[in-house]
Amino acid sequence: MRDETGTLLIDWVDHLVVPESDVREFRHAGYTLDRLGDTPEGTPALWHPEAMLPRVLLADRGEPVTVAIRAESIADFLAAHGISSNLHGSPLTRYRTAVVSEENDVRLLVVERRGYRGYVPATLVPGQAATTLIAHETWRTRPRNFDDDAIGWSRTQTWLNRVIALAGRDIACAAIFTEERTFWQGRNRAAQIQKVRQDRLGLGWANHDHHTFRSSREHFVQLMQALEKLGFERRERYYAGAQAGWGAQILEQPVEGLVAFCDVDLEPEETEIDFSRVPLPRSAKLGTIGLWVGLHGESFLQAGMHHLECRFDHALLKDQLEREGVQTMKPFSDLPFLKQAFTEGERWKVRPERAQKLLNEGLITQQQYDTFVRDGAIGSHLENLQRKGGFKGFNQKSVSAIIAAVDPRMQLVH
Repeated sequence: MRDETGTLLIDWVDHLVVPESDVREFRHAGYTLDRLGDTPEGTPALWHPEAMLPRVLLADRGEPVTVAIRAESIADFLAAHGISSNLHGSPLTRYRTAVVSEENDVRLLVVERRGYRGYVPATLVPGQAATTLIAHETWRTRPRNFDDDAIGWSRTQTWLNRVIALAGRDIACAAIFTEERTFWQGRNRAAQIQKVRQDRLGLGWANHDHHTFRSSREHFVQLMQALEKLGFERRERYYAGAQAGWGAQILEQPVEGLVAFCDVDLEPEETEIDFSRVPLPRSAKLGTIGLWVGLHGESFLQAGMHHLECRFDHALLKDQLEREGVQTMKPFSDLPFLKQAFTEGERWKVRPERAQKLLNEGLITQQQYDTFVRDGAIGSHLENLQRKGGFKGFNQKSVSAIIAAVDPRMQLVH
């Protein structure tokens, strides 16, 4: 993992199986009963609600200590390593496992999850596989480009309702975010290079940390409503204030283990309101987020994600990507417990009609219009993140700095 993908084992660990005699130490460290952790025969499952750490199962008598790593596709993992193993759980079901190796009373397990937080493999029921595949295809082929974003959001909410009705909330969430990663990857060279490296080990994007969506002020509440339909719950909210001009709502889907970081322009006087629930009016000026959306579109519609952040060995990945021709920007978090940096931004073409609309409304200058139409504007990044000590949060001050640094107006080519 380190040599070929720049990642650390801890960032792939789904769960541990430990002797029951160790439970006191985990409890002392802050672990508590995981009520969503469905287990065989009611064996206790533990998790740490305040830290980003593997979940823990207590072993039955005689069961080996187990490290279970997660891959996007268990079949891809086994094929990549030439393993023919007893595979438990049917294709496209909620939870599948396979033993990779076992020696000296220690087992390495690989798991695949789909809209499920427990540990009980399921048998495929008639029609289930087709339903899951249709959910993926329905979202992958949905219309994204609309002349009017209000119509686009209305159509997207209808599409979203259709996928949820078809597959159920949690499976729909898993399918939709897989497709959103694929769409973003198609527009980001750094992502394509890194995905190939991780796919050589059959891992996929299972080391994702969070997914960043950008929204206009007018449609931010609709983005929140869409994520809520998929089971996301609100976590911390940022009020970056007058000097930064932006805010963010962080949400987490507890079953699928997904985190969404959602950005929006904010006025100084709006830092005390819950902008995730209260609609924001149009503004007479554009901040960094609003300009990106104006040039490229809403993340949940035309543009796709601004970036995917995955967990890596921060320094190692930087060196490895440089050898692949991918440069990394200066870190915007360089703390003992959190390191973050963007790869250099991917420059996307800007549709003249989008830039013309901004020009007509006095939101960009003629010079900016000419440059954006001629040279495009920075669209997306891959984010290189390393967490230590189970730190789960974000560094608001540093995020403000990098948002300012990647403002399209700061990237103009003359």
